[in-house]
Amino acid sequence: MAMENPFEGKEVWFGVGSQDLYGEEALRQVAQQTGEIVDALNATGKIPVKVVLKPTLKSSDGVKAFMTEASANPNVIGVITWCHTFSPAKMWIRGLEVLTKPLLQLATQHHKEIPWETIDMDFMNLNQAAHGDREFGYMVSRLGIPRKIVVGHYTDPEVAEKVGTWARACAGWNASQNMKVMRWGDNMRNVAVTEGDKTEAERVFGASINTWAVNELVAAYDKVKDDQVKALIEDYKAKYDVAPELLDSRYDELFIAAKEECAMVNMMRENGCTAGVDNFEDLGALPQLPGVGPQRFPSEYGWGFSAEGDWKTAVLVRIGAVMGYGLEGGASLMEDYSYNFTAGNELDMGSHMLEVSPSIGTIAKPKLDIYPLGIGGKSDPVRLVFSGKPGDAVVVSMADERERFRLLMDEVSIVEPQGSLKNLPCARAVWKPKPDLKTAVQCWIAAGGSHHTCMTTSVGREAWEDFARIAGVELAVIDENTTARQFEKELQLSEMYHRLNNRH
Repeated sequence: MAMENPFEGKEVWFGVGSQDLYGEEALRQVAQQTGEIVDALNATGKIPVKVVLKPTLKSSDGVKAFMTEASANPNVIGVITWCHTFSPAKMWIRGLEVLTKPLLQLATQHHKEIPWETIDMDFMNLNQAAHGDREFGYMVSRLGIPRKIVVGHYTDPEVAEKVGTWARACAGWNASQNMKVMRWGDNMRNVAVTEGDKTEAERVFGASINTWAVNELVAAYDKVKDDQVKALIEDYKAKYDVAPELLDSRYDELFIAAKEECAMVNMMRENGCTAGVDNFEDLGALPQLPGVGPQRFPSEYGWGFSAEGDWKTAVLVRIGAVMGYGLEGGASLMEDYSYNFTAGNELDMGSHMLEVSPSIGTIAKPKLDIYPLGIGGKSDPVRLVFSGKPGDAVVVSMADERERFRLLMDEVSIVEPQGSLKNLPCARAVWKPKPDLKTAVQCWIAAGGSHHTCMTTSVGREAWEDFARIAGVELAVIDENTTARQFEKELQLSEMYHRLNNRH
């Protein structure tokens, strides 16, 4: 079992702007030098998809044809533009207005240093990206089109890193646009933050969110073949520290847990879904509240999962898993549970009953065990127990703010638990929020952030910023420079901006 590569077969198209004014020799040099830039970017290995150079754009018709073709091609997940020479901005209007793929404006040039002793007007006419990029940038801004801007010489490693991060966000957006979320049952009763407008979510993010009756999952459970279950148990044994009783006296309960995972996976695959959510209040005839299966959704299949009917967090986990594909770490449902208010050692501990994924990294090999659970009214569920691996991470939530969605993010540092947690039979992560616990919590509450979040340890702030820009949704960020007073002002300004400038 392995996550399907979301980058396979995907491309980013590179369009270089110029014009016929400079003559054929100059245009040949434009094409040649741009090719060198694209080859160099691809050779860095930092961009997870192939950057494909297209013919030089010299006219309004050419730009429109390029943007139309890119928008219609399902393998193209983004477009990079760069103006090698001066490229009159009016020729970009019709093309930019039909572009439906994410846009990155690269502000670079072929030469790294000004050739002080040899520079002449021929060189100036050919190498005037500093001129052309401003002309192009004016038009993009005038049209109100969101784009990422990357500045620097193409050989600077940071340039390729930023392009690569943006490409990951493009892949996340592509996944969002093609996402089907399978809901087994409805939301947990009387909980506000897990609710939301599914129709609006499909319009904004592209994700189609629908419900399948739990009885359908029960029927799928009954159809699972024993061979599939036994093969899955062998996978458990290879990857986890399986409690001895689960392989002996309580094997039947392990078999049930594995069979539930098989049923969920079979249903997801049959219906082309890439994110799922269940609810402990709506389990029908299932023997257990699913535990280990949902925990493995991000790590083994690259799927999103959340609990209690919270489809919004399931969507985020899928996006996070795709953006972080191939990198160390991953994405998981997380929920704030308990604070450590000791002066100088303030911490936040996140967890959940069963569904936190080992894809975020673990300190030791996850333990697969069985413990009682006081809710759900079913038999004891099998689950993975571990602590999150120390390192940098972000936690991101999605809230339905009536007329729009708000993403909220806090940069955090995961640390080792300061005790054994031997009596806590569930997966967890302990972290230091930025800038500090009190400020982070105050700002999170002020922004209406959910108690359910997506934690990503593979991609951080920049990828989520790029994704939010592509999606055209608000992203409020809590970081090391945040103060509660300034954050509240920024929320007010952001709310006005997004109400007035809602491009959807």
